[in-house]
Amino acid sequence: MNWSEFIENRNRFFWLLHIGGWIGFALVHYLGSLLHDLRDLFTWLIFLSAYAGAILSIPLRYIYQKAWNLSPVKIALVIIVASYATGVLWQVVKNVSHWEIYKHGYRPDFWLYYTQNSLWSFYIMLSWSGLYFGIKYYQMLQQEKQKVLSANNNANQAQLKMLRYQLNPHFLFNTLNAISTLILIDDNKTANGMVTKLSDFLRYSLDMDPMKKVLLSQELTALKLYLDIEKVRFEERLQLSFEVQSSCNNALLPSMILQPIVENSIKHAIAVQEAGGSIAIKISRFANDLQLEVSDNGPGTEIVNGNLFRENGVGLANTRERLATLYGKNYSLVASDNIPSGVKISIRIPFQLNET
Repeated sequence: MNWSEFIENRNRFFWLLHIGGWIGFALVHYLGSLLHDLRDLFTWLIFLSAYAGAILSIPLRYIYQKAWNLSPVKIALVIIVASYATGVLWQVVKNVSHWEIYKHGYRPDFWLYYTQNSLWSFYIMLSWSGLYFGIKYYQMLQQEKQKVLSANNNANQAQLKMLRYQLNPHFLFNTLNAISTLILIDDNKTANGMVTKLSDFLRYSLDMDPMKKVLLSQELTALKLYLDIEKVRFEERLQLSFEVQSSCNNALLPSMILQPIVENSIKHAIAVQEAGGSIAIKISRFANDLQLEVSDNGPGTEIVNGNLFRENGVGLANTRERLATLYGKNYSLVASDNIPSGVKISIRIPFQLNET
C-alpha cells in the first residue's frame, strides 16, 4: 500500500496521527525536563501522562463523529464541553500519578485540588480537537477536489470523443454516391477498392482513442486513405503534395487532427473550381514544436485575426477545441492567406516522441 492509499484509509491515518502526536507530546516534555535536572521518576510521569492523554482523547473521535452533521454553533459547543470534560479528567489522572509516584502517596485535604491546573489540560484537548476537525475538513476538501478533477477529466473525454467523431456526413454520402455510380457503370474493381479504403478509414477513425495520441506515420496513412477516396471522386482535379521531415515520423499528435482541415480544403478549394486545385501538406519540426501546415490554391475566404469565416463551418472550430482540451494554451492554430491564392492553416503543438 502506497502513501496516498494509506492517507485515504481514514481509520489507519487517524491512528497514525493520534499515536504519533502523543509520542511527540511526550518527547517534547521529556526534552524540556532535561533543562530542569529533575529526578528520573519524572520521566515515567511524562510518559504516563502522554499515555493517559492518548487513551482519554480516543472517545472524542466518536463524540465528534456523532456531532459532525450538527450546526456550526452546536459543533463548537460540543468541542468546548467535550474538550473541557476530557481535560479535567486527564488532569485528575496526572495529579494522582504525580502525587503517587513523585510525592510518595500524597493526598490533598480538599477534593477540588485534584483538578488543579486543568486549564492547561483543557488547552491540550482543545488543540487535539482543532487538529481533528482541521484534518477531517482537509480530507473532505481533497476528496471534493478529486471528484472535480475526475468530473472534468470525464467531461474532457466526452468532449474529445464528440469532437473527434463529428466527421462531415457529406464525405460519407459523397463516397457512397461515388461507389454507387461506379457500380452503375460496371467499374466494380474501382468500386471495391473504394469500399475497402472507406472501411479501413472508418475503422481507424472509430478505433483510435481520442484521449491518446498516435504516430504521425499512422495519421498520414489514414489521411492518405481518405485522400485516395477523394481522388477517385475528383480524379485529376485533385492534386496532392506531401513534404514531411523524416525526423517527424515518430512524433505524436492527436488522431484525425488533419482530416477535417484537408476536408475543408477539398470542399472550399477543389470542389468549387471547375479545374480543381491542389492541396499541399507540410510537416516539420522547429525547436521543441511540431508544425503542421495544410494549404490550398482555392479562391480563399475572409480571414480575421487568424480565424476563417465560413457559413456552417465546424472543421476548424472542432480542431481548435480538441487542441485546447489536449494542450491547454500550449498550441496555436492560425489561418492565413496562401500565396498566390487560397488558404493556409498552420498548427503548432509540442514535439513529443513515442516512448515505447
